[in-house]
Amino acid sequence: MISRVLVPMDESEMAERALRFALEAHPDAEIIVLHVVGQPSSMMGGAAGLALADDTEEAAREQASDLFERAHEIAAESGTEIKTDVMVGHPARAVVNASGEFDTVVIGSHSGSLADRLLVGNIAEKIVRGSAAPVTVVR
Repeated sequence: MISRVLVPMDESEMAERALRFALEAHPDAEIIVLHVVGQPSSMMGGAAGLALADDTEEAAREQASDLFERAHEIAAESGTEIKTDVMVGHPARAVVNASGEFDTVVIGSHSGSLADRLLVGNIAEKIVRGSAAPVTVVR
């Protein structure tokens, strides 16, 4: 029986589909939505703010707040409560490292643009190959 499900999410429609699938397929499980914010760097888009923050963890939570709000809205549609977590690091590596604490991982196959599909598709592949738990890839 599956009791703990990890759903890594970014801002993509495919990530939302993955969450909806997890909620439907595992209605009695504890579902944890994980958002991974990139390593702090002055050259790296959204992670640039982390490099300047006094409290990196708090800055990462703030960056993830809109995404977590959306995840809670999706869960509420199913009448389900979810938990959220944020990590700082490389997305694939962070999910693979966390996967051992879960019975399964549910991820979206890719994001919207071609560049996102190549990057996130590559991340999904790395998670499938490295996860300690079975992985479901949602399209």
